[in-house]
Amino acid sequence: MPESRRRKKDDYVPVKVSQTPVKLESPRWIVPAMVFFLVVGLLWVVAFYIAGSSIPVMKDLGNLVNVSIGFALMAVGFFFSTKWR
Repeated sequence: MPESRRRKKDDYVPVKVSQTPVKLESPRWIVPAMVFFLVVGLLWVVAFYIAGSSIPVMKDLGNLVNVSIGFALMAVGFFFSTKWR
């Protein structure tokens, strides 16, 4: 049976790696903003469940809106946590 020709393989040439360091820093305000939104969102939900009927603004907004505000504030804090390096 005839043998097939072998393919000529090129020599391996490694890819040049950049020697300049990559800056992976985030702005200094990211962490305080992240903590602020997470804590304020949590406090909003806790205050609504504990004393929501006695706080005038929370009483006027309704149940779903108050919980949505708290979770939206926590979602903003979570978004900032993804930007922190």
